[in-house]
Amino acid sequence: QVQLVESGGGLVQAGGSLRLSCAASRSIISANAMGWYRQAPGKQRELVAAITSGDNTNYADSVKGRFTISRDNVKNTVYLQMNSLKPEDTAVYYCNAKYYNSYNARSYDYWGQGTQVTVSS
Repeated sequence: QVQLVESGGGLVQAGGSLRLSCAASRSIISANAMGWYRQAPGKQRELVAAITSGDNTNYADSVKGRFTISRDNVKNTVYLQMNSLKPEDTAVYYCNAKYYNSYNARSYDYWGQGTQVTVSS
């Protein structure tokens, strides 16, 4: 089992910044990929940003240039730096870890409980 604990959410005005943290109970350097997802009321969960074991990154078009995903392999923590926040960024943000089992050729996903981000206009 892999435990993921998010923190850093809160209330911020439009144009402000927040930094989300995701602490993992297992070495994240062994993860195939780490990512942040978000879900707003009445909408489906969507990928916000991801980082692979090879340090390749991927961002949703809506956050490119504003958000940055990074990781600290010593602390086993993944971060999401969010700048120039907009009201439409309001959502619950979830941390995700994906581990690949080479024997089964399958990926296994683990999720945190989420942290609320609210951006006021």
